[in-house]
Amino acid sequence: MNLDKQEEPMSKPHVVVIGGGYAGVMAANRLTKRDDVAITLVNPRDHFVERIRLHQLVAGSSEAVVAYADVLGERVRLVVDTVGSIDAGARTIALGSGQEMTYDYLVYAVGSAGTTQVPGAAEHAYGVTTYEEATRLRSVLDAAPADAPVIVVGGGPTGIEVASELAEAGRNVTLIGGDRLGPWLHEKGRAVVERDLRRLGVGIVEGTRVAEVMAGRVRLDNGRELTSEVTIWTAGFAAPDLARASGLTTDELGRLITDETLTSVDDHRIVATGDAAAPSGLAYRMSCQAANQLGPLAGETVLARLAGATPEPVSIGFVGQCISIGRDLGLVNFSHRDDSAVGARLRGTPAAKVKELVCRSTVWALGMEARRPGSAFSFKDRSRAGRVQAAAVTPPLKESGLSR
Repeated sequence: MNLDKQEEPMSKPHVVVIGGGYAGVMAANRLTKRDDVAITLVNPRDHFVERIRLHQLVAGSSEAVVAYADVLGERVRLVVDTVGSIDAGARTIALGSGQEMTYDYLVYAVGSAGTTQVPGAAEHAYGVTTYEEATRLRSVLDAAPADAPVIVVGGGPTGIEVASELAEAGRNVTLIGGDRLGPWLHEKGRAVVERDLRRLGVGIVEGTRVAEVMAGRVRLDNGRELTSEVTIWTAGFAAPDLARASGLTTDELGRLITDETLTSVDDHRIVATGDAAAPSGLAYRMSCQAANQLGPLAGETVLARLAGATPEPVSIGFVGQCISIGRDLGLVNFSHRDDSAVGARLRGTPAAKVKELVCRSTVWALGMEARRPGSAFSFKDRSRAGRVQAAAVTPPLKESGLSR
């Protein structure tokens, strides 16, 4: 992999991938199926971040990073930089370093990050959705007294995993789960999570939301105030504002609206994938499970267009949701392919072992796609086409005047 930002491929069709997470790496690796394509991956870090291990980074049980040499194909040129804007008309991107890069096709794989509009959260709460946020939070916790009250806001998988990891390490943790804990989970799976969290000593507050975050405390929407030495925010995700700021059509969470082939409704040379994609405006759940399937399919869409062929509609499916509850417990709540949870579940130590296997196999799959492009596969959700048709989704075009 060449880290030189100055050298830009010109003699071959040039595909630029913005974002070196799960979906971006998968897309870049899939593109190496063709020898006559130059591929550049632009990412702000020189290492791959295992995002599904960031809660372990916070607690000190994992560094959550992997060398790109282990997961990225040798023909992919890595440029360590940020992207400030996209000029779709000129087919260029402006890098944070001040340079400009041209492309023939662009894969938009910028991922997602935490977001909130709650007063005081930006000033007084700590995120955990990026490597930098998790590293900062780990330092803050290391400096805090061992018995200091810690509040985790958000009852989704991230909140559950952060709260349980810290409680297992001996922290005094309260989890504010919003309307209900684990809203995606089946009621039987939710009962398992609540029981195991309480066994670890996590205090659970449900049926209320945080109305304001202040220094040393949070105020709930029922007026109650809770003391908090460290407040951790895990509620709410959105894509970065890059696409919207560049004049491309996005949904309310900043995801690029595409057709069912992951192609932007604005420009057939821009393909989105992972958390930053909203096919037909009906986005998949932001997750590693979706990203590892959507990434190769984005690559296939570009390869089809390079070959002068019509891309196939994407089809991915889910098998369930894996949640670690500390290092020794977990939950695997199985699902239909359309991501709706079912009662079938695995819990306790066996589930924790499955979750660890999933984390390891995810990185293994990235490396396998790097060595054997085309090896990654996706599950099929045969009900997707019907849902798209039933929703009668018409992506808002630029000339419609609708807000993006």
